[in-house]
Amino acid sequence: MINRRHLTAAALAFGISALALAAPAAAQTKWNLPAAYPADNPHSENLTAFAKDVEAATGGKLTITVHPGASLFKAPEIKRAVQSGQAQMGEVLISIHENEDAVFGIDTVPFLATSFPEAMKLYKASKAAVEKKLDAQGIKLLFMVPWAPQGVYTKKDLATIDDMKGMKWRSYNVGTARLGELLGMQSVTIQAAELPQALATGVVNSFMSSGGTGYDSKVWESLTHFYDVQGWIPKNATFVNKAAFAALDKPTQDVILKAAETAEARGWKAWEDKTNWYLDQLKAKGLKVLAPSPALKSGFQKAGETLTADWLKKAGADGQAIVDAYKKM
Repeated sequence: MINRRHLTAAALAFGISALALAAPAAAQTKWNLPAAYPADNPHSENLTAFAKDVEAATGGKLTITVHPGASLFKAPEIKRAVQSGQAQMGEVLISIHENEDAVFGIDTVPFLATSFPEAMKLYKASKAAVEKKLDAQGIKLLFMVPWAPQGVYTKKDLATIDDMKGMKWRSYNVGTARLGELLGMQSVTIQAAELPQALATGVVNSFMSSGGTGYDSKVWESLTHFYDVQGWIPKNATFVNKAAFAALDKPTQDVILKAAETAEARGWKAWEDKTNWYLDQLKAKGLKVLAPSPALKSGFQKAGETLTADWLKKAGADGQAIVDAYKKM
């Protein structure tokens, strides 16, 4: 006959063992990180590497799933999703939120910073202000990574900016929408994930972006020219919900911050390395990659002066202080 005391002890031992086995799983934290660009875009690849670094350094205690290509949230929704806790982390082109605060559009002030060294100086001059704004919204900035310098894609030769009048112009933030307005174009707001379809269906036939966006969108299937205007260098911001971050233990927080530093350095280098590669790929696909004529460049610079004045008016003393600090570097 089975001894009831032995049966109880065995059951207790089994329960303890089951709890021990379940403990690691229960301790594991799983986060989502929505992003707006394709999985093979350098930004998304960098996020995947960041997530792997965090998982490895925490021994699997924290796992971050990257959702590229606007598959979890569309680009304009990502920041709000992180603010509300629908996602713990996110990455977004920060300038698309310039309507919330002018400081989010600092890196798209035309011709202010047009090289990677200049873009880094502008980042250093503006980072504290951007962090402060995000912090007030319940978000902690982790790192920022640039795109390549922005140029103009069209379906025809451009001798001057007058040749752009009447074009169907894709805008993605306040600056590009305002530029379209100044140059007499029909501006349509299209985020990156929807751009290939918009080009294929003729919703837009011109836009300003990097070689990377043109490559991702297979722009050669719809357009014919890329003018390397180098108007500005926008940046993507990766951030975390403050409450979610605060709920982690200190060692895990430190891992995230260290991985963020690594990701930022890796991301800047990746875009510096790939900028010319993307332009070469566009050429190989049959696109005409051209430097703007003096007249075309002058026209863009004149429009840029108007856009800069608009931005400084919105940003006020804080914006002027950032620009002044940048120019002193």
